[in-house]
Amino acid sequence: MKPRTARICIYPKDIQIITGKSERYSRHLIIKIKTALNKEKHQVLTIREFCTYMGIPYESIQGLITN
Repeated sequence: MKPRTARICIYPKDIQIITGKSERYSRHLIIKIKTALNKEKHQVLTIREFCTYMGIPYESIQGLITN
């Protein structure tokens, strides 16, 4: 059996689950955060970067995001 690896990037569907907002809002939020962090378009947003930006403790959303 393979060991389960933890995912480190966040997707719009994850943000929908966390915030309860629409997919469009979630996509816009990712762009907004990436701009604030000076990330390129091709770079991914990590879960920790999202948590830091939103002021949400990482531990509180850990169970909401599945691999």
